[in-house]
Amino acid sequence: MSNAVLILLSTFLILHGARAQEIKIGVLFDGEDDELTEWIFQTAVESYNKEREYFPDNDLVVVIEKIPRGDDFAATNAVCKLLEQGVIAIFGPSGESSQHVQSICDAMEIPHMVTKHDPNQEGLNSVINLHPHYSVMAQILVDIVNLFDWKVFTILYEKNENLPKLSELVKMHDGKIHIISMKQLDQSNEKNYREVFYDVKKSGDTRFIIDCSTEILYDVLIQAQQVGLMSDDHSYLITNLDLHTIDLEPFKYGGSNFTGMRLIDPEDPETIESVEYLNNLNRESSDSDDKITPYTLRTEAALMIDALYVFASGLKELDIVDEMLDEESFSCEEENGWKRGLSMVNYMRTVDVRGITGNIRFDRQSFRTDFQLDIIELTAEGIHKIGLWNVTEGLNISRTGTLKQIPALEGSLSNMSFTVITAISRPYGMLKDSSLTLVGNDRFEGFGIELIDEISKMLGFNYTFVLEPNGVYGSMDKKTGKWNGMIKELLEERADLAITDLTITAERQKAVDFTNPFMNLGISILYKAPTKQPPKLFSFMSPFSSEVWLFLGSAYMGVSILLFVVARMAPKEWQNPYPCIEEPEKLENQFSMPNSLWFTVGSVLQQGSELAPIAMSTRMIAGIWYFFTLIMVSSYTANLAAFLTVESLSSPISDAEELANNDVGIMYGSKKGGSTLGFFNDSSNEVYQKMAQYMTDHPEALTSSNDEGLMRVQMHNYAFLMESTSIEYITERNCDVSQVGGLLDNKGYGIAMRKNMYYNDALTKAVIKLQEQGMLHKMKDKWWKEKCGGGACSGDADTGGGSVALTLANVGGVFVVLVGGCTASIFVNGLEMLFDVWNTARTNKIPFRKELVDELKFVAKCSGDTKPVRHRNVNRSSESGSGESESLKSKESKRSKSSPKSYGK
Repeated sequence: MSNAVLILLSTFLILHGARAQEIKIGVLFDGEDDELTEWIFQTAVESYNKEREYFPDNDLVVVIEKIPRGDDFAATNAVCKLLEQGVIAIFGPSGESSQHVQSICDAMEIPHMVTKHDPNQEGLNSVINLHPHYSVMAQILVDIVNLFDWKVFTILYEKNENLPKLSELVKMHDGKIHIISMKQLDQSNEKNYREVFYDVKKSGDTRFIIDCSTEILYDVLIQAQQVGLMSDDHSYLITNLDLHTIDLEPFKYGGSNFTGMRLIDPEDPETIESVEYLNNLNRESSDSDDKITPYTLRTEAALMIDALYVFASGLKELDIVDEMLDEESFSCEEENGWKRGLSMVNYMRTVDVRGITGNIRFDRQSFRTDFQLDIIELTAEGIHKIGLWNVTEGLNISRTGTLKQIPALEGSLSNMSFTVITAISRPYGMLKDSSLTLVGNDRFEGFGIELIDEISKMLGFNYTFVLEPNGVYGSMDKKTGKWNGMIKELLEERADLAITDLTITAERQKAVDFTNPFMNLGISILYKAPTKQPPKLFSFMSPFSSEVWLFLGSAYMGVSILLFVVARMAPKEWQNPYPCIEEPEKLENQFSMPNSLWFTVGSVLQQGSELAPIAMSTRMIAGIWYFFTLIMVSSYTANLAAFLTVESLSSPISDAEELANNDVGIMYGSKKGGSTLGFFNDSSNEVYQKMAQYMTDHPEALTSSNDEGLMRVQMHNYAFLMESTSIEYITERNCDVSQVGGLLDNKGYGIAMRKNMYYNDALTKAVIKLQEQGMLHKMKDKWWKEKCGGGACSGDADTGGGSVALTLANVGGVFVVLVGGCTASIFVNGLEMLFDVWNTARTNKIPFRKELVDELKFVAKCSGDTKPVRHRNVNRSSESGSGESESLKSKESKRSKSSPKSYGK
């Protein structure tokens, strides 16, 4: 008998004392897929209780509580409930609530056995964690990446709580040598990660590190394959320790390199014997068949068995079974913890044993140490061990690089015959127009027909096409769980393959297998082609938006008023109206309010005026206004030409949201029983849910075929929801309809077949090869644009509506320049006025303050365009002699000639 089996039996001896009493342990399960783990754990406990000749006096009893994942409140209640029943150790849970359970166990000094990596575990008193520490896992990933010399790669992760395990990889990013991208697998959709893979595919990356749970790992890989990310150039490093437990058959021949790790060696004799012992024990107790094999035993279940062994070993070392049984129960409210709990934990930390997951030892902080991981790769023959990692030696690979996959050989399907079911759906499958009577495969033509023919030439098989009589692709009846259409024909083995515009969906993928998509697409809207708008009476207003017109009018009024005010303040703008009079009594200003408005509007209309500014400040305003009008008029003229030569197109709807909320009476629908209708029914988007409810309430809006949908669009106020590729085919031939809006989703068409068929990989590889050779693209051009009247509307593409009114964002800069120039002119104008007032006050020997106040009072009146001359005779005196009077007159005359504005000098 192996050591692992002896472990189970010896632990049974430990746990049974002199008295026939129960030793209770609690287990918390919080996952949807914990049934198998629960069965394995219960069976392991039964192995302790079975051998009565060794343990006649005590029974190990498991008390199980199931809680919702991530519900801390439920976890608290469950732990307290277990403690009240007298459990002396708690196993699990594996989800986010584990940290909350740890804190309670610490307070109550109850051993807490953990089997998940926990980055927040730091020296907790009660915890014993059998999972390798996240920091060690992080270093292993770095070692593998460095060994394979990956410089550029993408990390795809599921949960944020796993990021510490990836931290060392992220630190390698330097933007030069190592370029690392990160993408989170979307949690909003139900196991639909194709959008993430589409984005990754666009980036051109070929090396990926995938960190996700075992529950979704298969779906993640199969969808990566469907998107086309599993060719010979692609490599994957899987961080999940359960890679060996999932079905890797679909990926063996794709050419991609898969590298992973495992804590369990399924080929180890002790592991094989331990699993067989559990299965035999289960058959004896329930007469059921084997439930597990070494290749289906998950890491968490194995760690639970080893945790049970560590717990039993601790009891053996402490030797307190009888004293332990005196503790009947514990209470969270009274916090009466287990007196010997911490001693029990300390003894468990000192164990040195070998379990199913290898050597089991712990450091002082209850972290597992001295363990070993197998490094594995996927080959054409299956999982292959290529090396190992341990604490002392690190990474040890038997050879560098990665194993190259053995590709599937062409001709492996030679001389085989397949029945291929299709449906009449242009251009995927059509009946030929011929004056002759055609039979067999000669009756059909189309993209799907040619695709099967090309694949058959590559792989050497024969095929026979049959028609689905009702043209139904396949959907499942929710009540009966039965399929119809082409999927039903596959399931009932009346057909081997199915090809048409058959969408790969999660529901269909549960029933049948698909090849990689041979065409990627999405749902869109088919509606009447936009109509040309009649010219508007005020089309000349269109080049500018309403906002720009408003700002333009405000700028016009603002500059006119500013010019008027600045001109009144500028001394040089006040001129002698009669140059022949040396000493005028009044001065005139050409920039009255009407003249200011006329000057600015003349500049806008590029006509000019007879007015010419004289002062520096007014010239600055005029110059910046000329620049402003130059830009605005040029922009207006350029955009006006576009509006006058291009006719705008209008449509009552532009996207799905407008269609769902439309109030113009547009009916819309999709094909009955198709994947398009299923998309709306299953969507969590509020708009799509509203559209699904509409189609449910109006079953008459649904059609039996795409042709009927096209006819309704052409003849009625109706919008048809269908795949974008079908819309592209229709709009190439019917110029009165068009596609509205973008794609509502991303998906693909694939060739369907029954589950786990041996020819799946060969067909998938053939599709990929046709895609790489460009054959699929050529075939699409042939059947969309050349055959059957294609290209009829290619010359009618109208770009109407391309001209849009200029907004403030387009011309805002010139307004800023205008404001800046006007601000500068105001500053210059102030300096001009202050200098003139100072000169006048000095010449006439009057206070500067009084002269400034008088000047400002006049400016503030804003009345008239004339100004009386002040200080004209201020130096004359009635008491002076005639000689002095004549002298003053002579000075006044000279000053008048030298400066027309002599009122203040």
